[in-house]
Amino acid sequence: MFVAPDPGRARLRNAARAVIGVALAVAVAELCGLSLVASITGGLAALLALFTVTDSTVRAQRVTTALLPAAGFPVLALATTLHGVPLARDAVFVAVVFAGVYARRWGARGHALGIFAFMNFFVTQFLHARPGQLPELYAAVALALLSAGAVRFVLWPIERHVPPAAAVPAPPGTGLARPTTRQAFQATAACAVALGIGQTLSQDRWYWAVGTAWWIFVNTASRGETLVRGFRRVLGTVFGIGAGLLIAIPLNGAPAPTAVLVALCVFGIFYTAAVSYSWMMLAVTVMAGLLYGLLGVLDPGLLVLRLEQTAVGAVCAGLAVILVLPVTTHATNDMWIQRALRCVRTCTAEAAARLAGSPVADPAPHAAELELFLGRVRLSLAPLVHPLSPYRGRKARARRVLALLDECAVEVRGLVSVAADPDASHDARLAAACWRVEAAVEALLTPETERATEAEHRSAAAALNPARAASEPALAHLHGLERLLAQLDGPLRSAARPPLVGA
Repeated sequence: MFVAPDPGRARLRNAARAVIGVALAVAVAELCGLSLVASITGGLAALLALFTVTDSTVRAQRVTTALLPAAGFPVLALATTLHGVPLARDAVFVAVVFAGVYARRWGARGHALGIFAFMNFFVTQFLHARPGQLPELYAAVALALLSAGAVRFVLWPIERHVPPAAAVPAPPGTGLARPTTRQAFQATAACAVALGIGQTLSQDRWYWAVGTAWWIFVNTASRGETLVRGFRRVLGTVFGIGAGLLIAIPLNGAPAPTAVLVALCVFGIFYTAAVSYSWMMLAVTVMAGLLYGLLGVLDPGLLVLRLEQTAVGAVCAGLAVILVLPVTTHATNDMWIQRALRCVRTCTAEAAARLAGSPVADPAPHAAELELFLGRVRLSLAPLVHPLSPYRGRKARARRVLALLDECAVEVRGLVSVAADPDASHDARLAAACWRVEAAVEALLTPETERATEAEHRSAAAALNPARAASEPALAHLHGLERLLAQLDGPLRSAARPPLVGA
């Protein structure tokens, strides 16, 4: 809960850069004489540009950042123009929700543009922007994107010194079999119902229910993931409101301390997003309270209403994933675990080929891809390992699977490191060891009736003498993979309980 690894201090640097980017965007807006509403809009636009643009290369990130106005400006115009026409405004908002989620089928760029479009509509409701403010809102967003781009690509280009991460391949499927299509319908249904219920609670602050339902669907792929995310969002909001009562209300919008605390919240959002959705939501909720204080509308009742709207959005999202084109947690587990295992097999084969002297074999990209797949496995298994999960047996098995896959990743990284050594020599035993690893992976992915017996697994894993392998680094890593893959057979293929894969 309080300690999470940060290899290379990547999260720390990213969070610090975000604070600088958002601060610069707000400072430029203020220096240009824009209103408080425009300055806040600019700051949020910079935050979104730094948070949502996650393309695998710097060049692609630049292109996506440049395209953000194309997605945001038309929506901004519609949202301000229709602010006084509730029925038309609501219909357009729901259409933006569908388009924003549907755009995720085009990968990281579609994901970023969809979020930016949705949030431009959301922000105009949050700030109650009017058509007359549109020119300065455009100016604030444009200046914010220039400021965020300058910080990201010129002043602190972190990504230039980090190998580009491969994008996680999208799950196969067309039509309603495509997860992004199903999710577009789910999110639209959830947001439409949340909008209606939210307006019965408040005609002025109903948008929080829609925003909650929308964000719960971001970076989730199954029913279980969405339900867990909804729970974590409500939990983070509860603690954020408690913090807001202690921090934001006493400040009463005092500019200097509010600015400092907003900067800390921005840091918290970026630093915790990758490891804890609840902590991130705590930071988001406190920041929202501080911004309400700046606007002069903050009171305890508003924070309570914020919690009510969040609960409405979470319930609507939960019902939508259960009732509208549901994608089961089991199906998602199956897909991502199998992809991770196949990636282990590919890494092993490429490393062996590299050690054999192949000039074109390179296991490093596949090792990076494995890390992405493991991230998806952790996300998909999160409902099973959640503390409130009632399925104790499946929880224990899911935790065992995660632990063994993490150990596999360690062995793969070690094997890749050995293969990258130009002085590493090929050993004839590598080919046999690699074949056994590949056979072990195939055994895990093959139906029960076609699989080798458990005794055959044990004999295959024992074929490589551990003591002898320990003296040869590559062989030691291969032996470790054999052992771990053999151990995965139990939690993945329990005969007495529903399997985690292969069903």
